[in-house]
Amino acid sequence: MSAPNDDAPMLVVGLGNPGPRYEGNRHNIGFLVADELADRIGGRFKSHKAGADVLEGRLGGRRVTLAKPRSYMNLSGGAVVGTARFFKVPPENLVVVHDELDLAFGTVRLKLGGGENGHNGLRSISKSLGTRDYLRVRFGIGRPPGRMDPADFVLRDFSATERRDLALDIDRCADATEALVAKGLEAAQNLFHTR
Repeated sequence: MSAPNDDAPMLVVGLGNPGPRYEGNRHNIGFLVADELADRIGGRFKSHKAGADVLEGRLGGRRVTLAKPRSYMNLSGGAVVGTARFFKVPPENLVVVHDELDLAFGTVRLKLGGGENGHNGLRSISKSLGTRDYLRVRFGIGRPPGRMDPADFVLRDFSATERRDLALDIDRCADATEALVAKGLEAAQNLFHTR
């Protein structure tokens, strides 16, 4: 699949955990990218009955709904499916922005489907949707140092070194997401996988 279904709106979901305790965590990169996209649209998230904070607008010339599930990461699926149903978005027009342990910090990669690589948010979404065939924007956070448990690592704040370029990395990830929405997977991969 190279281009999303043009007739239907897109749903872009940023994954994270709700509440101030988790705001600066590596696991919350999806929320940070969603916030950047909301700034570009020029709107604010509002609470929705589907269990997510949502914002409707235009991105890359397409109608989009941005969403941040209000549930914890490992229960994201219910809010994502509820939001997709409410806004009549088919799975092929769903884009999930998430952290990725298997990519070097700041690396952005786009793909359709595939495994969840132990990511509980993706696992919950795939199970609730009944398919793994949705678009993903993967933001690399790297592997934990030494013998640190990955579950602890993702719930730690970005390091001082990582924070130095984080705003630029978030901006680039938002650019990749916008390109995916506007141009489709293959064109967006060609733009962002060469870096």
